[in-house]
Amino acid sequence: MESIIERISQNKFWPFHGGIHPPEQKTLTSSKPIKQLSLPKQLILPLQQHIGRQGDLLVKVGDKVLKGQALTQSFNPMAVPVHAPTSGIISAIKKSVIAHPSGLSELCLFIDVDGNDTWQERKICQDFTQLSRQQIIIKIADAGIAGMGGAGFPTHIKVNTKPDINFLIINAAECEPYITADDLLICEQSEAIVDGIRILEQLLNPAFILIGIEDNKPQAIKALQHATKTIEKINVCVLPTKYPSGGEKQLIKILTGKEVKSGTLPIHSGIVVQNIATCFAISDAVINDIPLIRRVVTLTGQALQKPQNVWALLGTPVSHLLAQTGFVTENEANETNPPVIMGGPLMGFSILNEQVPIVKTSNCILAPSRIEMPSAFDNNANEVECIRCGQCAEVCPSQLLPQELQWSAKAKDHQQLAKLNLFDCIDCGACAYVCPSQIPLVQYYRIAKAQIRQQQQLDIKAEKAKARFEARKLRLEKEKIAREEKHKKAAAARKATMDKKPADSGSANSAVAAALARVRAKKRANVQRVAGDEEQTKVNESLVSNNEIQDEKTKTTSIEMDDKKAKIAAAVAKAKVKKEQTELLQATSSEKIKTAPAVTDDKKARIVAAIAKAKATAKAKREQQEQKEQLRVASNEEQAQAQEKQPKPSNEESK
Repeated sequence: MESIIERISQNKFWPFHGGIHPPEQKTLTSSKPIKQLSLPKQLILPLQQHIGRQGDLLVKVGDKVLKGQALTQSFNPMAVPVHAPTSGIISAIKKSVIAHPSGLSELCLFIDVDGNDTWQERKICQDFTQLSRQQIIIKIADAGIAGMGGAGFPTHIKVNTKPDINFLIINAAECEPYITADDLLICEQSEAIVDGIRILEQLLNPAFILIGIEDNKPQAIKALQHATKTIEKINVCVLPTKYPSGGEKQLIKILTGKEVKSGTLPIHSGIVVQNIATCFAISDAVINDIPLIRRVVTLTGQALQKPQNVWALLGTPVSHLLAQTGFVTENEANETNPPVIMGGPLMGFSILNEQVPIVKTSNCILAPSRIEMPSAFDNNANEVECIRCGQCAEVCPSQLLPQELQWSAKAKDHQQLAKLNLFDCIDCGACAYVCPSQIPLVQYYRIAKAQIRQQQQLDIKAEKAKARFEARKLRLEKEKIAREEKHKKAAAARKATMDKKPADSGSANSAVAAALARVRAKKRANVQRVAGDEEQTKVNESLVSNNEIQDEKTKTTSIEMDDKKAKIAAAVAKAKVKKEQTELLQATSSEKIKTAPAVTDDKKARIVAAIAKAKATAKAKREQQEQKEQLRVASNEEQAQAQEKQPKPSNEESK
């Protein structure tokens, strides 16, 4: 390591393979200070702005939020929270287009800005050296800081590593054309950046701290040298300008001469790399209790009237930023609006919707003119077949074979892509820049990477499903074996019980025979009982049938006798009445003869006759009623005698 520091002190560095020297185009914005913009009317915050997992929502639609308030949280180490960049009201939680080459939509929070910019309560740290290592890591994690110069890896994981590493490298190269965000940030916030570096030093305790910066940033170099002149461990390394010297592996190669092998991380070589903007965010979070809610963004390109760097709140739509810098559209007939690129001209991607928001990894918005960047307007219409010139392989900083990667990507040969180390590609775009066939090689690589990642996720899900199936199958097999063992033990216990000698007998066979005899006896008893029940049922049915027939005959005989006796009684009564009437008439006639001289009134005679007739009729009815009663009693007695004379069933028949 001493030899490395000696080389650095002599401004001698190791070259990396490949690289290009495109036009820098940094003068459009490098001489202008960072501008503060007015608040937008609405912010759009994607829940995931980094590599890892998105957090869980802490708010709902209609909630009022304050500036710096956490909107998500998660206990997963690969998730960092998102905070409110200003005060306002949550107006919606829905999917919206995000800053990604795919143009896909993801879940986003919509905040209607109230214009007050009201902060939540903050706790300022006067002396961060008094904080423990764990307290600093928690502050960084709670602030939602992710790498601001690359893919957005969670910073709290990167710094929560073993202490006493060899090199802490601060990446201030900013090698891509047009972009000057880090350059201006160093010029204006060098003291805060150095505080962030000191916080990292307290966490990692590195042997050496190297700040890598290209020689095309003279003002930033002076600012860093002035801010670090009292810190012996920090070395400001001024590098020759070459693209892409800002790549992590390329910067490590330049400064230390070490190659990071494919599939390994710099930490395996005792090296940690952090971006200069990430250092400023760490300082803001630990000292001022300000989460990552803003960043410097370069707004550049000849389609802008006022290109410059601005402080942009995360979630600010690109359309709001373009409006602040005077976005010029094409005026000619049948011409479309100039393309808008998020990122630089080599590593950036076109966005089709200007409502795409600024996120933690957004460092540039490029709006070129047709003269400035004709390829952005042609939409790859001039692409032709590869001529196998090999220039792409010569400039590749990762020492890959771009033409073979492109063929395998078009064929979707994922196995061959893995053999060619596709994921070592840093998407720098150097290969596409020198390609005479104008093949958009990086686009093929990005699509292939996305397909492989998607397939890997599907494979992981399939493996998990297979593991669950195998676990279930194993569990069912164990349960089956357990049941069989249980049945075997039960059968053995039964056999042992049957083989056991009874207390009153000396033979096991006699116990078995006795048990079988008891079973047969019980079976015979059940059969006899069933047969007896059936025979008794038949006898009862026969008796019931005979009784019904006898009752019917008795009832018929009784009815016939009643009718005959009633007729006789009626005839006798009628004869008696007739006889009495005759006698009464005779008596009346003789009385009339005797009392003729005395009785002169015919009316009286008729009255007497009527009375006599009524008395006779009443007497006849009483006698008829008495006769009917006598006949009924006689009939009941005869029926009872008939039943007594009927033969009774014998005992054998009843059985």
